[in-house]
Amino acid sequence: MGAWFFQSIPKHCVRVGGVLNGTNYPRLMWVDSHCHLQLTDQEPAVLLERAPDVDWLVVPGIDSPSSIAAIALADRYPDRIVAAAGLHPHEADKWAVERSSIVDHAHRAVAVGEIGLDFYRNLSPRDQQLEAFTDQLQLAVELDKPAIVHCRDAFLEIYEVIDSAGVGERVVLHCWTGGSRWTRRFLDLGVMFSFAGPVAFETGDTIRRAAAFVPPERAMVETDTPYLSPPPYRGESNEPARVALVGAALAGVWGMTEGEVARVTAANARRVFRP
Repeated sequence: MGAWFFQSIPKHCVRVGGVLNGTNYPRLMWVDSHCHLQLTDQEPAVLLERAPDVDWLVVPGIDSPSSIAAIALADRYPDRIVAAAGLHPHEADKWAVERSSIVDHAHRAVAVGEIGLDFYRNLSPRDQQLEAFTDQLQLAVELDKPAIVHCRDAFLEIYEVIDSAGVGERVVLHCWTGGSRWTRRFLDLGVMFSFAGPVAFETGDTIRRAAAFVPPERAMVETDTPYLSPPPYRGESNEPARVALVGAALAGVWGMTEGEVARVTAANARRVFRP
């Protein structure tokens, strides 16, 4: 995917239906499968209003307070938001203290997350990350809920934990950035892949090559708001409306229309989070 792709996307780039150059376009309805709406500096109501083509979204927690906030948003906007509760690997050193609270919140959420391993920043010791991840994945199993997994520079360890638990079909690998080799291996586990802004970055060739191996029925799209804003907004605070740019990048990878990508990824999200 060359520079032409990014130049071809207008800065407003949100099609909400109507007429363009004499042609009627249907409204594209997306699902943002990972959006930290509770961590933004902007009022969630404003961001939702700016995203009329986002049908609904998933708000994951990264610790107990943010999980509580996610659940509160889901209660406030039941038609547009569902919540997940979990402890992010950056916060894994707090697992002993947060465990009971996360367990309580997970009962009210649709998923356990954001959990996982981050061996790039190592903001918590690796052994504590592994303990928190393993325990929370088991919690998802016990509650029969999907797990939203963060994986950065820990592909082997994430793979081994999921493989050992035997619950790949209930796992969503959020903001997937693995290469082709790891993508093929994780496909064999039955996981879902959620793609974010990096799939549209000019430096995202490795991710796009990997995405080409992922069947559309095994994929979702996300913004990871307020992080990883796609071009032409890179470097800015992200928001749900920009999930369409992620979908446009995948449309280019898969040779599909944006409407087809919106429909299949939205159906996948509903199957996982709103069965």
